[in-house]
Amino acid sequence: MYRETGGPEVLRLVDRDPLVPGPGEVRVRIAVSGVNPTDGQARAGDGHAKTFPDVTPHHDGAGVIDAAGEGVDRSRIGERVWVFLAAAGRPTGTAAEFTVVPADQAVPLPGAAGFDVGAALGVPALTAHRALTVAEDGPGRLRPGALEGKVVLAAGGAGAVGHAVIQLARWAGATVIGTVSNAAKSVLATAAGAHHVVNYREGDPAAAIREIAPGGVDVVAEVALGANLALDFAVLRSRGTISVYANQGDRPVELDVRQHLVRNTRFQFIVLHTAGPRARSAAVEAVSDAVADGALPVGEAHGLPLLRFPLERTADAHRAVDGGAVGKVVVDVP
Repeated sequence: MYRETGGPEVLRLVDRDPLVPGPGEVRVRIAVSGVNPTDGQARAGDGHAKTFPDVTPHHDGAGVIDAAGEGVDRSRIGERVWVFLAAAGRPTGTAAEFTVVPADQAVPLPGAAGFDVGAALGVPALTAHRALTVAEDGPGRLRPGALEGKVVLAAGGAGAVGHAVIQLARWAGATVIGTVSNAAKSVLATAAGAHHVVNYREGDPAAAIREIAPGGVDVVAEVALGANLALDFAVLRSRGTISVYANQGDRPVELDVRQHLVRNTRFQFIVLHTAGPRARSAAVEAVSDAVADGALPVGEAHGLPLLRFPLERTADAHRAVDGGAVGKVVVDVP
């Protein structure tokens, strides 16, 4: 937990009494906690107001429900679940032995899926679903065949969200292109399921993408809009969508409005916290179906290496994420 914002050094391991779930809540004994860039941003106070004296970080995790509050079916006790947005507007994130969340934010984890998969869902997978379902003529919820005939470009295909974009888009039937910066990341994007991978630092990436998709890309899931907008526009079809969930590098975005007017470009900016209950509910349902279908595996063989830290080294886990570690950083909770 942390009492003041700052670098990873503000994180402390403390003992406290187990949380008690209130009405409509469940308590989850956490097995694996997932770490995302937004967790570090909140800890650092970067655009996130600290509203509680003590904060336990991390939105995502997986474990077992061990207590249920009033109004929650007690048959859920003992259920394996994945947890999302645990620290959104609450001080009780998943970097702890126990967290308490609203019951609908603890989602049943199919028996074949391990806690590593569950901890890697949450922010990355739900954001990816949102990115793939905001097109004017696209589906509002993914399922097999929902993106049949569509071309999806996953910018930064070796990142956690890019990885989920590739997996979900392929599960939904799209042709998937990933862009990466080096050969090692190309291997990861291919392992995730991308049909084609383009190194944007070599040759003419726009020409390479246009060769794959002569009619243009339907949806771009964009992680660095300032750096990639020119490439996105060069490959986007008319009435195509650029779904923006980050601007890595913080390069200013220079927008030629006339070009995009003519193209009828749709820009959708995405933050999961404010996406609204309908979009989140559709994402949770679709992601759960994809997990049940075995479509969202993790690990290096599946394009998302896991970087593990014990709970007492959560600060080191944050340093890894802050430093741009490739793969999914997770914290094992004893």
